[in-house]
Amino acid sequence: MENPESSISMAEENSEETATTSHHLAVPAGLTQDEFVELTRFVTEFHTYLVERRRQCSSLLARRIHAPPEIVWSVVRGFDKPQTYKHFIKSCVVKGDFQMAVGATRDVNVISGLPAETSTERLDILDDERRVTGFSIIGGEHRLRNYRSVTTVHGFERDGRIWTVVLESYVVDVPEGNTEEDTRLFADTVVRLNLQKLASVTEGMARGE
Repeated sequence: MENPESSISMAEENSEETATTSHHLAVPAGLTQDEFVELTRFVTEFHTYLVERRRQCSSLLARRIHAPPEIVWSVVRGFDKPQTYKHFIKSCVVKGDFQMAVGATRDVNVISGLPAETSTERLDILDDERRVTGFSIIGGEHRLRNYRSVTTVHGFERDGRIWTVVLESYVVDVPEGNTEEDTRLFADTVVRLNLQKLASVTEGMARGE
């Protein structure tokens, strides 16, 4: 029979080594409190991670987009065409028998000037009904080891106005020799620029451009 004291000690050790993210407690930059109240349950369900203390970091970013959610989702779900709205991607290659389904992979070539060359990525989530998608980086030459990301698309309508809020979160290893702050700053910058371009692209689509 297992020693209860050893079980308690192991639980204490695990709690010291790992932690659950608390993205649901802080309003991301760019959102109102009212918007975030409506989104908190989605943050809890889709944007919560178990991270290893001092070895991993996580973040949640948001972007308000003045376009209908169905337009935004049509771009976000395009796992085979990330360059449509993601900066720093030179090209993306998928297999000839590619099907848009969980488990599909893509090979991404990154533009020069970044601490990366290639990235092999796997589609982990694709829920068209709830507008949720996510991927993991499983190979390549880059600094984002064990990177996992989830993106959710949420529609709002008030007083005749329609807009969309996109939430994107990630968890990633902290490279040896780097701090959590440095790693988060780098990853946050990439995600933020991608969301800015997503807004530009989809708002243009909504205007018929």
